[in-house]
Amino acid sequence: MAEQSARKPGKGKSTAKSPPAKASPKPGDVAEKPAKAKAAVKTASVATKAATSSKTAAIKAAPAPKKAAVKAKAVPKAKAKTGPAKKASPQAKSAVEFAVSPSARKINEQAAKASAEKAQTAEHAKFTPQSVISPEQIQTLETLSLNLARAAVTAQGAIAESALRQAERPAGLSADPFHVGPALVDVIGQLANQPQNMMRAQADLFNRYMALWSATSRKLYGEKTDPVAQPAKGDKRFNDPEWTENPVFDVMKQSYLVTSNWLNDLVTHVDGVDPMNRRRVEFFTKALTDAFAPSNFLMSNPAALRKAMETNGESILKGAENFAADLARGGGQLAISQTEQEKFKVGENVATAPGKVVFRNELFELLQFSPSTETVFEIPLLIFPPWINKYYILDLRPENSMIRWLAQQGVTVFVCSWVNPAPELATRSLEDYMFDGFYEAVRQVKRQCKVEQVNTVGYCIGGTTLSCVLAHMAAEQDTSIRSATFFAAQQDFAEAGDLLMFTNEEWLRDLEARMDAAGGVLPGSAMADTFNMLRANDLIWSFFVNNYLMGKEPTPFDLLFWNSDQTRMPKTLHMQYLRRFYQDNALAKGELVAGGVRLDLGQVKIPVFVQASREDHIAPMKSVYRGAKLFGGPTQLTLAGSGHIAGVINAPQANKYQHWINPALPDTLAEWQAGAVEHPGSWWPHWLTWLAPLSEKQVPARDPTKGPLKALDDAPGTYVKVRSDAA
Repeated sequence: MAEQSARKPGKGKSTAKSPPAKASPKPGDVAEKPAKAKAAVKTASVATKAATSSKTAAIKAAPAPKKAAVKAKAVPKAKAKTGPAKKASPQAKSAVEFAVSPSARKINEQAAKASAEKAQTAEHAKFTPQSVISPEQIQTLETLSLNLARAAVTAQGAIAESALRQAERPAGLSADPFHVGPALVDVIGQLANQPQNMMRAQADLFNRYMALWSATSRKLYGEKTDPVAQPAKGDKRFNDPEWTENPVFDVMKQSYLVTSNWLNDLVTHVDGVDPMNRRRVEFFTKALTDAFAPSNFLMSNPAALRKAMETNGESILKGAENFAADLARGGGQLAISQTEQEKFKVGENVATAPGKVVFRNELFELLQFSPSTETVFEIPLLIFPPWINKYYILDLRPENSMIRWLAQQGVTVFVCSWVNPAPELATRSLEDYMFDGFYEAVRQVKRQCKVEQVNTVGYCIGGTTLSCVLAHMAAEQDTSIRSATFFAAQQDFAEAGDLLMFTNEEWLRDLEARMDAAGGVLPGSAMADTFNMLRANDLIWSFFVNNYLMGKEPTPFDLLFWNSDQTRMPKTLHMQYLRRFYQDNALAKGELVAGGVRLDLGQVKIPVFVQASREDHIAPMKSVYRGAKLFGGPTQLTLAGSGHIAGVINAPQANKYQHWINPALPDTLAEWQAGAVEHPGSWWPHWLTWLAPLSEKQVPARDPTKGPLKALDDAPGTYVKVRSDAA
């Protein structure tokens, strides 16, 4: 019976007789627990596999759902014939209990976790940079990283060295290097006393930003909008197309312009402030807002970022090297290169007009240039350039050389080439330059050409000193000078422009200390830095971006080479100039005394030609016009386009700019401009029509080697070749 029951259909497992169960271990028998656990796990695993196998076989064997239902009903009948269920063994019961216990679940979870980690590790082992980017891209990233690291090291080393050098001269450090503190306190105090104006200003700024946000939102949705703020005419900082086409950079640009314009306007229109204090704060605010332009920073300059990516960071590395080189050249102070110095050499590709040095003393060399015509005007022309610059601004290249052009018009040209003074000339004064310089040069030209009079030109500060000489000659009834022409020169300093910002006593005390530290002379770089600050965007920040952010070499430019070739200045002369002219305006007031004579420009009766430049930031046209009104003789003024240099050095063949002519000299510049007639191109031919009748008849051309004065050297001489940065 038992054997037949074992063969009954419907049973999923064998009913064969099981071996007798082993005795259960005692509860305290810990030694057998591991074996028990292993057996339980093994039994549970076997049971699970069997159940899974039976279930799978049953599913596969089922012919159809309907028949499966019929069979399901028949199961109880078959089960009814089966004997009583066999009682589970203690070992199986123990295995089942362990399978559902927390310990088993923990073991299963740990096993699953280990399996997942193993799979994840295997998956990660398959990932490499090469599976995402190409070898060329990897090489690019490596090069970029290396260049950035090298640039950082280079810049950090240069800054550290500069800091050490600055620490060696703590006297040069100042908490207020612009000396704007007192003026700033005055302006801020007045703003605090005008809360209604501040509220209006804040509302104005808020409205500007609301307009910017509104325009930006509409632009993002494809609507064409006009910019809320645009760069001023001639502002080249935002010329790159990305500043307009890229929404991020466009917002950055306009946000900067809105804020900077608002801040500058706020300072300009504050009431109740001393005019000079307002002017000083205006200058400082403009310098500050210029410095913080987004174009001056790598991460906010689209052109610099694009260059860095195109060169794999080499532009940044080159910029860091340029930065370090300029710091070293400036002795720890940043001396930004404006051009490639090595491309130019005085006497070889600049200052090449042929001539001779026919006289020399400790202040100047007198150059006589060779004629270009068979005959020349009888009265020679003697040019006095500024003694703070080299003369070859008048002879940069053959095609724009004023000296060559004048020689081609039949003029005998002499030029006073000033010495680059060393400390031994520190005590030389204005009177020394007048009598040992200007007077002596006039005497030597008269001697060389065997004439009684000369025509003269004074450029910038050379013109200011020439005015003093003319007033002294008038008082002494000396008629050695037939006429005088002034290029961008001032006699009245009441409206002398932004240079007035650098002539208060705080500035002058600093200058004196700096000159004392240099042995009694002002380093040439000091005046260059001052002039550069007057046009910071053009002469400082444009080169900062080009040299350091873009990593480019400066473009070779003869004018900028000359601009960087400044001379030193004797302390006594320079302090007299700043105090008596800029601070006291003594010449215009008739209070200046030289050689025991009170100088009065009203006594100057000779013909005077005055040239001013419309965009001059050093000798503003208003200031030049005021000076022209001081002379007592026939005076004519011509206004040229452009600025202090380009307005003067504008050869006719260049066909650039324009000039305005008005033979009258009314009370104000505005009246003069209203009656002036504009003419295209250079003003030089117009000046020659004025100068020619004053130059008398034609005589045979003069050879510089055949006059009474012995030729000492070839032009350009030796004084002009002495550089301040090489001393």
